[in-house]
Amino acid sequence: MAREGYGPTAPFRDESPEARKSWASKDTMADPQYILPNDIGVASLDCREAFGLLSPTERLYAHHLSRAAWYGGLVVLLQTSPEAPHIYALLSRLFRAQDPEQLKECALKEGLTEDEYQAFLVYTAGIYANMGNYKSFGDTKFVPNLPKEKLERLVLGSRAAQEHPEEVGGLWQVCGDLMFSLEPQQRHLGLGNEGTTTYFSENCTLEDAKLAQSFLDSQNLSAYNTRLFKGVDADGKPCFEVRLASILREETTPDSDMTPKLKSYEFEGCQFQVTRGDYSPLLQKVVQHLEKAKAYAANGLQEHMLSQYIESFTQGSIDAHKKGSRYWIQDKGPIVESYIGFIESYRDPFGSRGEFEGFVAVVNKSMSAKFERLVESAEQLLKELPWPPAFEKDKFLTPDFTSLDVLTFAGSGIPAGINIPNYDDLRQKDGFKNVSLGNVLAVAYATQREKLTFLEEEDKDLYIRWKGPSFEVQVGLHELLGHGSGKLFVQDEKGAFNFDQNTVINPETGEQIRSWYRSGETWDSKFSTIASSYEECRAESVGLYLCLHPRVLEIFGLDGPEAEDVVYVNWLNMVRAGLLGLEFYTPETSSWRQAHMQARFVILRVLLEAGEGLVTVVPTTGSDGRPDARVRLDRHKIRSVGKPALERFLRRLQVLKSTGDVAAGRALYQGYSAVTDAAPENFLALRETVLLRKEARKLIVQPNTCLEGSQVQLLEYDASAAGLIRSFSERFPEDGPLLEDVLTGLAKADAHFWRNPTVVAAPRA
Repeated sequence: MAREGYGPTAPFRDESPEARKSWASKDTMADPQYILPNDIGVASLDCREAFGLLSPTERLYAHHLSRAAWYGGLVVLLQTSPEAPHIYALLSRLFRAQDPEQLKECALKEGLTEDEYQAFLVYTAGIYANMGNYKSFGDTKFVPNLPKEKLERLVLGSRAAQEHPEEVGGLWQVCGDLMFSLEPQQRHLGLGNEGTTTYFSENCTLEDAKLAQSFLDSQNLSAYNTRLFKGVDADGKPCFEVRLASILREETTPDSDMTPKLKSYEFEGCQFQVTRGDYSPLLQKVVQHLEKAKAYAANGLQEHMLSQYIESFTQGSIDAHKKGSRYWIQDKGPIVESYIGFIESYRDPFGSRGEFEGFVAVVNKSMSAKFERLVESAEQLLKELPWPPAFEKDKFLTPDFTSLDVLTFAGSGIPAGINIPNYDDLRQKDGFKNVSLGNVLAVAYATQREKLTFLEEEDKDLYIRWKGPSFEVQVGLHELLGHGSGKLFVQDEKGAFNFDQNTVINPETGEQIRSWYRSGETWDSKFSTIASSYEECRAESVGLYLCLHPRVLEIFGLDGPEAEDVVYVNWLNMVRAGLLGLEFYTPETSSWRQAHMQARFVILRVLLEAGEGLVTVVPTTGSDGRPDARVRLDRHKIRSVGKPALERFLRRLQVLKSTGDVAAGRALYQGYSAVTDAAPENFLALRETVLLRKEARKLIVQPNTCLEGSQVQLLEYDASAAGLIRSFSERFPEDGPLLEDVLTGLAKADAHFWRNPTVVAAPRA
């Protein structure tokens, strides 16, 4: 919900199913849709200047927060696929024993070509960058782009295998086949027969997920830090374990808000057992470094914040994490900014469980000044949004909005902007923070003209010149006034309403509103599978709508023809992104795999529907003789045609969200999300063109921090696959082998349950 993903920026070949057969080499036997190309873009995250301005105490604070984030980031492996922890452990062993250059010598001796070894480096870098073997942006599996037998020779001929033959051979036995497998259910993340997930045991269905959500709502339990495991009781009836992430595993702990929750329940004819202890050894490491960071906190708010995070990860309490988030919101303008926990629900197929992430960043003061001016104008700009005042928060809680240079971002990927926390009750009552990640934008949006697809030649130079500034405006509006706007109508557990039932009128119907959120219901739990994408669509639409406002353009130092160029490029970028989004649609299941890209496709559909020549998508033939397409936007009709269309759509989105009208919300959003072969666009045919010319997202190399005596040093790495691998090989110098054993032990315990789902609680490592 709260992350702004950046677009693809490096070449990645793909074809229609027929063309792929002729393109793929006989040696690799890998479908190009599921590999990372050898020439994939790799960029290094530069935070040297920002880090250099920190005091010794601030560096120590940042260092320990970074260590906590990196240890917690390993949890994502266990949230991705059954084989991901084993693949990570195998690769870590190989590159801990030999650096990329040394292992290359071994590879050549074992008969690999230079290209095949480079493919292995790229695959390894992809595993590290995505924290698993599924792309964080798109949820598609990727496999090594070399023959399995050659990779096996490299693995078993490596120094790691010579020194520890049983361990390395055992890991290969567990994950070797799965690394390469492209069985239909394993090609994408998904629930049940739709794909792979480890947020649920593999025998769970969508109906089980819905039932579990109803149970969680009935007990006022959040799904954010849970996984669901389905078993069979003594009578052969299904029963469920709701497993909370925590250090503690025992059920009785004094003075914990979670202790009363840890028991068996009967719910709608099924047994539910609430347990805890998921990811326990990894969360122990997180907490150890959060405790150390407390000693270097800048103020009491940061100390209280960290104490509550520690309580949350120890006890499995989302309420404690909420308390920590409240302190975090109150900590205005810190030099070192951070957030950590089970945050974004994009990759849960049901849309309510959070992926672990943690970031540490340093404020960029000059860029933050622009965002501060945007915040100062926020209350006036909110009045420009196309819904009645009753549908807006009672009071705008002035948030922090800073531009940050990222030092550490642990998880499955790095966004360009964030609006957090995601807890609806905190956002409504306590506020939120917005951040724009400046050094991520700097590397993610470097664009080469010759690699720009689907634009007219006369648009390309303008696009390259203004894409960065336009996206800066869009991120600011998207995060602050997109995610930060709008009220949810709620009836609490005592029956009290946060709105006047007698006076609030639905602007779509002219009648009093008839639906709202009941106690225990949240946006994520109620709208579930469409919640993330729907909210991203609403925030993106706010950005497009408000970028037309003169005050916004003035805040970002834009006026005259330049301002109009920025508006044009922002809208052009959105409609192009809508076309690119077709890459993330799966026709076989009629499903979308990426929330932001689905949102952008929906906006493209809305603007196409506006008609009058505002937007057109025209199939063409490229200079290479292959199918191509051009996106055209009439800049003279943005205000006269585009704005009214977006206004109507945006109002409908907000009204349905505010009133919790799930049925109408689904009908609206899924209607615009439909990808068909209907004229005039024929999006299914256009999808094949998009796949033919799609680009891979860059891999991002992050630095490390290390302690030398009492001083913290910054370690930087080359912008290459080998550099990214070295960064991970040096990330856990003191306990790398232990972490590998922990990860594989936890993964094996989960697998044991999936093979033998005969009891509610699974054995854990």
